[in-house]
Amino acid sequence: MNSKKRAQQLHQIARDYVTKGLGAGDFESIPYHENAVLRAPIHPEGSGTEMSGKAFIKANWWAPLPDLVESTELIETYVNEDLSAVTVELRCNIKAPACTLRIIDRFRINNEGLITSQENFFDPRDITSPGWRS
Repeated sequence: MNSKKRAQQLHQIARDYVTKGLGAGDFESIPYHENAVLRAPIHPEGSGTEMSGKAFIKANWWAPLPDLVESTELIETYVNEDLSAVTVELRCNIKAPACTLRIIDRFRINNEGLITSQENFFDPRDITSPGWRS
């Protein structure tokens, strides 16, 4: 695959993650590798612990999301120089407690177009401590 097509592939994976996966609540549309790893601010075993494996990610991180996410807004995607990773900036509107999370996700993508690792960056206080701004 040439560089232009690879860059387009990476951008599309990130856009689809936001719109089809997170936004539409469709886990199966996210091309996770079976051994993918994920780091996120909210994790059942603590934010310092990496989630490992597509099945674990689906059962422990993804499970509550379709009921929590109202909508998503894609802002921008960015591809690294060696075309091995893509980053997406988005807003995620949460149903309850009603809030908007400003999120950046970074994905490493293998040559087959599968996500091998993801790191999720956002301030979780609006969902873990509603009203903290007051």
